[in-house]
Amino acid sequence: MFDKYFITVIKWPLSAAAKPLLAKGVTANQITVVGFVVGMLGVMALTQALYNVALIAILINRIFDGLDGAVARLDGSASDAGGYLDIVLDFIFYSAVVFGFAVANPEHNALAAAFLIFSFMGTGSSFLAFSVMAAKRGIEQLDYGKKSLYFLGGITEGAETIGCFVLMCLWPSEFAIIAVVFGLLCWVTTGTRIWAAYRMLSKAGL
Repeated sequence: MFDKYFITVIKWPLSAAAKPLLAKGVTANQITVVGFVVGMLGVMALTQALYNVALIAILINRIFDGLDGAVARLDGSASDAGGYLDIVLDFIFYSAVVFGFAVANPEHNALAAAFLIFSFMGTGSSFLAFSVMAAKRGIEQLDYGKKSLYFLGGITEGAETIGCFVLMCLWPSEFAIIAVVFGLLCWVTTGTRIWAAYRMLSKAGL
């Protein structure tokens, strides 16, 4: 919901941070992989209930997720392969964070974590399926600027997911409530995406 506004705000800082990395020969894909590794270390911290450590790692992962795209745009290396790597690792990371909370306190968190991962399947599949069809038929969604994949909006996008993870780390005892509420919002997003995508593809006669 807030991604298109959030991206506008962080575009300049990310570009500024990307320039020295580019000067040192750091590639977008290297940033993507390093960010993923840091994020997974954060997941390991979650399993040990080290929530403050995990929060730092999650935030670093998200910063790197923006930096890789900024570097790719600056050096002209944006590619389908890079976009594919970025989105796959993102989806693994999102589910891994939720799994980390389940491991930290399975008695209280497991069922809510399972529901949230189930909800992520809805948002993820509705997003990726539309991306395939949109790319196939040349339908462009440019509210987010030039991206490797085609985006459909919703009330639970990247910015909201980051916010959710931050809340979980700050108040881990409330994980179950936060997870269920966010999971329900994910299903609202999934439903509206399916409706919007189906209408768009139908109008295109596809």
